[in-house]
Amino acid sequence: MCSVISRVRPVQRALALTLRLRTSTEGSSYAAAERRRFCPGVSNDIHPLRAPSRSYCSRVALTQGLLFKQLFESESSTYTYLLADTETKEAILIDPVLETIDRDLKLIHELGLNLKVAVNTHCHADHITSTGLMKKRLVGLKSAISKLSGASADIHLSEGDKINFGKHYLTVRETPGHTDGCVTLVLGDQSMSFTGDALLIRGCGRTDFQQGCAKRLYESIHQKIFTLPDHCLVYPAHDYQGQTASTVGEERKFNPRLTKSVEEFVDIMNNLNLPKPKKIDISVPANLVCGVHEV
Repeated sequence: MCSVISRVRPVQRALALTLRLRTSTEGSSYAAAERRRFCPGVSNDIHPLRAPSRSYCSRVALTQGLLFKQLFESESSTYTYLLADTETKEAILIDPVLETIDRDLKLIHELGLNLKVAVNTHCHADHITSTGLMKKRLVGLKSAISKLSGASADIHLSEGDKINFGKHYLTVRETPGHTDGCVTLVLGDQSMSFTGDALLIRGCGRTDFQQGCAKRLYESIHQKIFTLPDHCLVYPAHDYQGQTASTVGEERKFNPRLTKSVEEFVDIMNNLNLPKPKKIDISVPANLVCGVHEV
């Protein structure tokens, strides 16, 4: 069951899908249903949102006591993710965008959350992160990014590190290939993964700039993401086709690039001939210093 989103006023540039995570009984019945569907479904109590010509799908996960919101920034087609413990109100934010900082802070305030960490899955080339500016507006907030990214942050992440919020946590899996500093963040019960630009829905991140390496990306995805359970949700940093989530099982079976041999994959990636991101010359220098360079 998908929420179909059609037209909206131009001022509505961001949208959120909120999931209050249910009991394992509901989750298990849904898991059976999702295997029969291309698109992960929407729980019955999620009301349709409206936005410019995009279809959004999301679903109930299997973790109790977790508040989850998926937010969208339209210019760079970036997803920002807010996760919080419903009891302690401790929260983390993944891949926040400078243009939507006011929206994100308003939401955090409305929900009464205590944002502990704002983490970037890598040094982005298509937008500027809001982590640096957000730290100036939220006392005690810390920024985080992979130590292999070369970027400054309060917390430098490595393989196996845990980012705690209340009784929940995300585990860091290093997934280089798009950039040296790409990480995938996996919820403690392995029901959700936040794959950044490494694994996209039916695609993957490009490998033709910022230390990109097609063979390394292929190995990262197969060894660090495709080894997660089939039902594990995949939440990427971007989508350009109106899709919001997939599963590890789906991507392992249907991803048109990653079902190829490594040699075929490298050939595909080496011949994409994509234009460079429009904002790369300002985004990368800014993101190397937590997004506060000339902002």
